[in-house]
Amino acid sequence: MYNAPKFLFALACCLLVIPLTARPAGVPSPEALVQTQLDAYNARDIDAFLATYSDDAELFAFPAASQTKGKEEMRKRYTLRFSDPILHAVIAQRIVMGNTVIDHERVRVTLPEGAGVSEVIAIYEVRDGKIVKVTFIAGKKTPGEKL
Repeated sequence: MYNAPKFLFALACCLLVIPLTARPAGVPSPEALVQTQLDAYNARDIDAFLATYSDDAELFAFPAASQTKGKEEMRKRYTLRFSDPILHAVIAQRIVMGNTVIDHERVRVTLPEGAGVSEVIAIYEVRDGKIVKVTFIAGKKTPGEKL
């Protein structure tokens, strides 16, 4: 049987939650933004890649060693990285919680010994539709391995 008070209570609870989780129109979810960044990385499209970052984004080596700050430093770093003709990243696993996206990435890259795979954990923090911070945890580098 229809219970109006319970229905209205449930509806009110839903309406209270919506403003807390809704994003402004046109702002991608953190997961979608990080995927756009990965797609630009694999395309070696520096402008599309940097468009996913805030102007003052900062990159860290775990736990808190600053490596790069701001788009201009990032442009220099990634222009060099994108010159690797075999560069390609795949996601082995992704975890999303709120504005944080954690990727276990496997990256085909030219190592000093030749072609191989480098593993990394990337922890992306997203605010206002832009990546503001990335913390990298370096993993193993395996010459000769394929993705």
